[in-house]
Amino acid sequence: MAWYPKARRMEVQPEGDAQPTIRPTQLIFHSIAAPWTGRRTYEYWRDSTNLESHFFVEFGGGVFQYIGTQTRADANMHANRRSDGTGAVSVETASNLKHTDAWTDAQISALIKLGVWMHQYHGVPLRICRSATDPGFGTHRMFSQWSAGGTACPGDARQRQFREVVFPGIVKAAGGKPPKPAPKYAPFPGAGWFKSSPRSPLITAMGKRLVAEDCSAYGEGPGPRWTDADRKSYAKWQRRRGFTGADADGWPGKATWDALKVPQV
Repeated sequence: MAWYPKARRMEVQPEGDAQPTIRPTQLIFHSIAAPWTGRRTYEYWRDSTNLESHFFVEFGGGVFQYIGTQTRADANMHANRRSDGTGAVSVETASNLKHTDAWTDAQISALIKLGVWMHQYHGVPLRICRSATDPGFGTHRMFSQWSAGGTACPGDARQRQFREVVFPGIVKAAGGKPPKPAPKYAPFPGAGWFKSSPRSPLITAMGKRLVAEDCSAYGEGPGPRWTDADRKSYAKWQRRRGFTGADADGWPGKATWDALKVPQV
């Protein structure tokens, strides 16, 4: 088993010796929905439940470890019960009673340092998990397969911090390349907007995407003014997506617009 040198060790027994070994391939962050200390969380794992996490991070950044990282801890449930022996290391974090608050700066710093250690010691790859079994970093809410029935932990604020601050911080501190920002697509402006014959850079961006999808009916362009050529091109795209008849009349709808992935302008 492995112990993080920056954590205070408070081993939960008999689980620490009795539970099966795992080969860690993932690090999953949680919120415990309680403003507890590391000692209070240890007492809860020890005395009140058969669920336990590997780590706990206090509001002030103090890190506690309860189970060695090569031993199963049950906070991640099914993520640690895979037939190939791989598993996930769990990090509970102090929060308010509804886990709606953001991580403190001290917690963020501690999570980044722990993530770097997991990458360097266990080889967890510097990427966000793409599926429930994919090696990498994640939050417990990302995949329902990681729990008995889905979870909202951590809350929205911490989920944003994970993607925008914590994970990029781990990558940077570990000497990796920063992740590429997720592309931003234009929201559907509404069917009525197109029928008003708008003039907008968004129409040009849409037209370029239609051309890229080989759905062009343009003689020239596309340009910023909505024209019949845009409508004919969009009708081709609707048919490509399986729509027929009145549902492929060239007037954009939300489903086909979202699928077209028109970049924001």
